Amino acid sequence: MQVNMLEAKSQLSKLVKAAIAGEDVVIASHGKAQVKLVPLTAESGLRQPGSLRATLPTPDACDAAFSDSVDAEVSALMNS
Repeated sequence: MQVNMLEAKSQLSKLVKAAIAGEDVVIASHGKAQVKLVPLTAESGLRQPGSLRATLPTPDACDAAFSDSVDAEVSALMNS
C-alpha cells in the first residue's frame, strides 16, 4: 500500500498496524516513494531471565577466591 504524506499523518496508527501485520506500507511525497514502514524484530540475546547463568562462576570458584593462600598472598602484597 502506498499513501501520501497527508494521509499518513491522519492514519498513522492504521498504517503501523498494517505494517506489523506484514503489509508493505510506503509513504510518498508528491507521488514519489520516500519511506517504508517496517516492524521492528525482537532483539535476540539476553532477554530471557537466567540467560547469564552459564557465565556465572561456580560456588567452588568463589570459595577458591577467598582461600587462606589467597588471603596470605594479598596480605603479602599489601605489606610490601
